Amino acid sequence: MADHFGFTKLVVGDLEKSAAFYKSVCGLVERTRVESEINGRTIREILFNATAPNAGTFVLLSFTDSPKPAAGETILGFMTPDLSGFVDRARAAGGSVAQDIKTAPEHGVKVAFVRDVEGHLIEVVELLR
Repeated sequence: MADHFGFTKLVVGDLEKSAAFYKSVCGLVERTRVESEINGRTIREILFNATAPNAGTFVLLSFTDSPKPAAGETILGFMTPDLSGFVDRARAAGGSVAQDIKTAPEHGVKVAFVRDVEGHLIEVVELLR
């Protein structure tokens, strides 16, 4: 087997609130929870099912001994067939819009940037037809 992208772990402060946001907005389905440690620090994780065959896994991770990290440490990318619906769901779930929907024909997409309930940036793309 060749090396390949396998997962993204987003470090959050409030695991349950963040999980509710991603389930509500992105339709993610929880697969399992893990309690473990990294370098002597206790962690809690929620792993979600992949959203397509052979797609990477999305994981929310919380270090139990520290508050949430600063937002902006990563940008998550989600694809959707309904960009305005995704933005509406993000707002309804307590998120915010960082950059409203913009058409970028040079890239073949419409794109928006939203923030989750802890301020993490999410780039959301809808392919132009």
